[in-house]
Amino acid sequence: AVEINTSFYRPHQQSTYRRWAAAVPDAFAFAVKAPKTITHQLRLADAGPVLDAFLAQVSGLGAKLGPLLFQLPPSLAFDEASVQSFLRVLRERFDGSVVWEPRHLGWFTGSADDLLKGFRIARAAVDPAIVDAAAKPGGWRGLTYFRLHGSPRVYYSAYGPERLERFAQQLLKARDEQSAVWCIFDNTASGAATTDAFALQALVRSNLP
Repeated sequence: AVEINTSFYRPHQQSTYRRWAAAVPDAFAFAVKAPKTITHQLRLADAGPVLDAFLAQVSGLGAKLGPLLFQLPPSLAFDEASVQSFLRVLRERFDGSVVWEPRHLGWFTGSADDLLKGFRIARAAVDPAIVDAAAKPGGWRGLTYFRLHGSPRVYYSAYGPERLERFAQQLLKARDEQSAVWCIFDNTASGAATTDAFALQALVRSNLP
């Protein structure tokens, strides 16, 4: 799997997604990050036309489309009415997997979690986390999605054997709970993401029955 991050910054043609889908093995899947136009500029309001365009583009992935990732700006607090309005618009158009990465403290409450569950939206577990709850999966538990950005130095630091072992145990636990499990490493600046991903993959496989 891979998480497409460039879609956050600029749109890609549907034909580009089709080409990527054709270039990978059958078991491969793509998570796709939603445009910042939706999350950072429109801040989830009146986003229907932009969302329509984005969904048309990513449809080029076909069966290889995994979760859509919505990463919110740190300044976007939880407002139940506006979030509910956006999620209704989203679910009218898209029935697949969705993962939410809020970055404001107001999101880590029972009411926010319940709203996400109601729309089958998973909340990402992230590192580094702004609060303890942010390090744990939330929302709908049919999908577990880790986004590991590197710590203590974000985007640079490798995780090391002990922390990777802890992540492996968390992933295995989620799998045992019948959740679809994704783990994305974003500590790419010094190349640690690839090494960490392969090491974690080996740890998970070595613990499978």
